[in-house]
Amino acid sequence: MENHKLVLPEHLNQYGFLFGGHLLMWVDEIAWIAATLEYPGCRFVTVGMDRVEFKRSVREGTILKFSVTRTDVGRTSTTWEVKVRKEDSGEEIFSTHVTLVRIDEDGRKMPLPD
Repeated sequence: MENHKLVLPEHLNQYGFLFGGHLLMWVDEIAWIAATLEYPGCRFVTVGMDRVEFKRSVREGTILKFSVTRTDVGRTSTTWEVKVRKEDSGEEIFSTHVTLVRIDEDGRKMPLPD
């Protein structure tokens, strides 16, 4: 699955670069969307990201390409690799694995469907 995001002025830090918190939010969101599309009707919450390392800075006006691939499925959780690249150059700026767990309406873990 792929998605794109345009970096706007409200996404920048005080130095004029993309604020890392926005990027992490987008990465979390696209992993959640991928899990939700793969398992319709299931509720998911993020339990972790394996690594947070910003490889390159990003300026306003940059179009970012998010690629997400499922890498693991457990009894109650699923893990997705998310790679973020600059659309114009293909330069990788960030990658991580996001693990989401399925929960019931009370927030307790529950098994993934078969």
